[in-house]
Amino acid sequence: MNPKTKRLLYIGGGILLLILLALPKLLPDDAETAAAPAQQRDNRLAVRAHVVASDQLADKIFATGTILANEAVELRTEVAGRVQQIHFAEGRAVQQGAVLVSLNDDDLQARLEQAQYRLKLAQDRAARQQSLLEKGGVSREEFEATQNEVNVLEAEERLIRVQIEKMKIRAPFGGIVGLRGVSEGSYLSSATPVATLKDLDPIKIEFSIPERFAQRVALGDDVIFQVEGLDESFHGSIYAFEPEIDPDTRTLRVRARSANPGGRLLPGAFADIELIFEEINDALTVPSISVIPELGGKKVFIVENGVATPRQVETGIRTEDRVQITSGLAPGDTVIVTGIQQLRGGLPVRLTDVGGGVVDNPSG
Repeated sequence: MNPKTKRLLYIGGGILLLILLALPKLLPDDAETAAAPAQQRDNRLAVRAHVVASDQLADKIFATGTILANEAVELRTEVAGRVQQIHFAEGRAVQQGAVLVSLNDDDLQARLEQAQYRLKLAQDRAARQQSLLEKGGVSREEFEATQNEVNVLEAEERLIRVQIEKMKIRAPFGGIVGLRGVSEGSYLSSATPVATLKDLDPIKIEFSIPERFAQRVALGDDVIFQVEGLDESFHGSIYAFEPEIDPDTRTLRVRARSANPGGRLLPGAFADIELIFEEINDALTVPSISVIPELGGKKVFIVENGVATPRQVETGIRTEDRVQITSGLAPGDTVIVTGIQQLRGGLPVRLTDVGGGVVDNPSG
């Protein structure tokens, strides 16, 4: 290697050495780089919260039931006979007392006419004997025997009239007549159903509630229910319940009544029911998840001056996702609803969401 080449190599090596020695000073220190973000990192626990406010709260349970007619009967005849005339149209409304079916009563009408003739003769004879009795023309015993005959014939006439009335099937109450199962000329016995009659306004709702609620239900309690095929909700009130618990199902059978204008609610329909025990218009509630049970009571954590602070509370009504607070909180308190397991008194917290709305300054 010639001297000139060696000199160039020495010069290049020296320059490289100087660069290597100066490089650590030109680049930032790794430890310092890592320390800077750490100093700016927020170590507060990020939580969501709920601001306590007065709200309407309903103490209620859910059940399923069945729609019943207010009154329902299967029309049948009391006596056997042949259908002479049908006076109703299927599926139409009828008034209480209206004649629905007439059976042939020709033989009874003949018997009634005969009884009326016999009664008239006896009444005339009794009238003559009464005139003779005043003059001594007949004895009192003979007059009383004739008068007794009159009474017997009058009773016989009334009996025949009752039998004739039984040859008519009348509506025991106003309502809607169903599909008929007989025709004119049919022979009816007491076992033959003619049709059904139902009173559809109001209607009844029958359902059962668990035994543990039996002491809470009362006459007049409100119910809200829905039926398949109708989008709206209907209202009713309890008017009766069984005086005993069903030993097989451990439930109490309850009935409510609801108006049914237009007959839209039909008997037999399935009903989803809400039974309302109590309504509170100014209840203080918090999400159920925020209430922490502990020995001797319950507590929640609220946010005060940026830190978590425990607060002893007493609870009332509980729904699916809310709990009523009867003491321990006031409107405006901010209750923590997340990070419950990590909370302790005095722990700094950072709110990320309050009452479902994003906080204006989440880092505050």
